[in-house]
Amino acid sequence: MIDISSIIQGYAHGNFLMADDNNVLAWYSSDQRTLIPLDERFRYPKSLQRVLNKNNFSVAINRDFLGVCQGCANRETTWISEELIDIYLELNRTGWAYSFETWQNDQLAGGILGIVIRGAFIGESMFFNIPDASKVAMVKLVEHLRKQQFVLLDAQMQNPHLERFGSYIIDNRQYMKLLAKALDSQCHFEI
Repeated sequence: MIDISSIIQGYAHGNFLMADDNNVLAWYSSDQRTLIPLDERFRYPKSLQRVLNKNNFSVAINRDFLGVCQGCANRETTWISEELIDIYLELNRTGWAYSFETWQNDQLAGGILGIVIRGAFIGESMFFNIPDASKVAMVKLVEHLRKQQFVLLDAQMQNPHLERFGSYIIDNRQYMKLLAKALDSQCHFEI
């Protein structure tokens, strides 16, 4: 049986779940966290603006949550085990985990998987089936979080893809302060 309360407590204390190479789940933390800015520091390449202007993608929340989980796990090396997907499904069923998706016609094009606790969106992973779909998802997710007055978009670990959106690194002390502020907020992910 999945103890949802303990899992949410773990995330609320700045930890995150990952499976190791042997698919054993454990809690992890980091001295540095990567955040996606929800203010004017957020940016994206001009080439992506042209993609956005074409309106080739629509967005949805939880239209295919399992599909997003599977898309995020479908890579050569993954930390998203079957057990972790089961946990995500239960978190989704109980209103803690969400998929923010891009669609092209009736095809799941890409998406972002995250845990939502009050004013914090803790991004677990993202993927794409169609080029630019995850980038569009990121732009639209930031717009959505701004509208809902979220405090924090945690991307956990830095990479070149996230840097193009203005991601930045903070130390654990700063992160815990910002997380506390987010947990004091009364935000709703779905409208």
